[in-house]
Amino acid sequence: MACAAVLAVEGLEQAAFFSITSNLVLYLTSSTFGWGGTQASRACLFFGGASYLLSPVGGWLADVYLGCYGTVALSLLLYLLAACLLPVTALLDGRLSLCGQLPADTIRNCSWHHGGTCRGQPPELYCAPTIYTGLLLVALGVSSIRANLTPFGADQVRDQGGDATRRFFNWFYWSTNVGAIFSLLLVTFVQQNISFLAGYLIPVACLALALLIFLLATPTFITKPPTGSQVSAMIKLALQNCGCTWLGGTGARLSAHRWEAGHPLPNSRAQPGAPSPEEDHANFQVLARILPVMLAFIPHWMVYFQMQTMYYLQGLHLHTPSIFQSGQDHPSTLQGYTFPDVWLLLANVVVLVPLKDHVIDPFLARRRLLPSALKQMTLGMFFGLVSILAAGILEQERLQDAHHNQTVPQLVGKGRYPAVALPVWWQIPQYLLIGLSELFTSIPGLEFAYTEAPESMKGAIMGLFFFISGVGSLLGSGLLTLLSLPTHGWMRCPEGYGSINSCHVDNYFFLLAGIQSITCLIFTWISRRYRHRLL
Repeated sequence: MACAAVLAVEGLEQAAFFSITSNLVLYLTSSTFGWGGTQASRACLFFGGASYLLSPVGGWLADVYLGCYGTVALSLLLYLLAACLLPVTALLDGRLSLCGQLPADTIRNCSWHHGGTCRGQPPELYCAPTIYTGLLLVALGVSSIRANLTPFGADQVRDQGGDATRRFFNWFYWSTNVGAIFSLLLVTFVQQNISFLAGYLIPVACLALALLIFLLATPTFITKPPTGSQVSAMIKLALQNCGCTWLGGTGARLSAHRWEAGHPLPNSRAQPGAPSPEEDHANFQVLARILPVMLAFIPHWMVYFQMQTMYYLQGLHLHTPSIFQSGQDHPSTLQGYTFPDVWLLLANVVVLVPLKDHVIDPFLARRRLLPSALKQMTLGMFFGLVSILAAGILEQERLQDAHHNQTVPQLVGKGRYPAVALPVWWQIPQYLLIGLSELFTSIPGLEFAYTEAPESMKGAIMGLFFFISGVGSLLGSGLLTLLSLPTHGWMRCPEGYGSINSCHVDNYFFLLAGIQSITCLIFTWISRRYRHRLL
């Protein structure tokens, strides 16, 4: 019952998360807000980064004050309240009360000549403070749940042995994918073809149901009290090991001498059951061994998060077919419904996950050829490299058509985008490859973080894993901002509007491919030298 409740909460939470983020670029570039393509992509990257970057905050709250159970319950409540802001902004009266009147210069005067570009200076971002504040609050709730729900769920089955823990992670990933399928298949269709108001009310309902299930299952949960934070102990040990105890003054030197004499470090026993000084030292050694692996993930996450930002923006400028075709003699009321580009993400969860879980892994395991978690992550990074290369090549072909004025205005949601004749199906290879990349990095990465972390630091290490993901997303956002500067940007993107036909996004893709190539080599070297913790 407890494990089933955790899996249900995860599925509903992920359904809400993907419902919010999948069409965020389309929502912000529509006529409702009139944001530019790169501006909307940066907002999406900011949200994705913050939803991971803030994970240590949730881990710290759980360690020091609330425990995993209390932190998850409070985070679900915050998540629910913050998510209510999106349907409010989808209403005209709500936008007027929160953001004021849409500025006149936001109404774009676009010409479909010269590749479908817009003239003039980019307008001020309408409703930006409200949107960014809401996204930040949602990200805080998401990140706290990510940092605590995974170890909390694993604790429910831990007494049943290592196989039960491994099966839990498989089921946990399945529940994540069930939520993703629901949001990508249904919610994104509603947002793109019916209304964003209805599309953003669905994640609110999912979060309300998740909170209700979590509270009703409270009597069945195995809970642990907070044991205190080890952050101060780890910092002091880091300073001591690098010979920098002088940075902390007399107090730091005294703490180091007290630790060498066998006395407890300050705050190392903030709560009953906290680790001993010897355990603190052992935990620090484990952290020093895991940290290079985590840091090597940063460039990979920069590539991965392009799936829901620049990949999506690229798809808006490719020909998107109508889902329901009908002849002139038999018109259909569904004829105007267009194919949501985010449906290409379904290939990962519908095809790749079952194939790996039921065919590839058992086949390799029977022959004792199943690679370690680190080797699987290395393979996943190579898949990410090929994906971003495929996106860059496709973008070059798309730009050639756009520069020859082979574009037509395409209505997607409430926005018009100058699309070339190339069909959106050409994006399938890059989406399949980035899906394979996620498959071989996310699941082994979670397993690696949980199994390598000491008992008293599982929450902290899981939080670090998600924190690194957020760093990669925010660095991707910063790089995109730098390269898209109107005068000196390498992408040479003079307009800040929804069209990217005058931008060299292919340069951005190829730069990321170069960074990912170096990352693959570094991670291969690390995976060969890494020594696993003895259990």
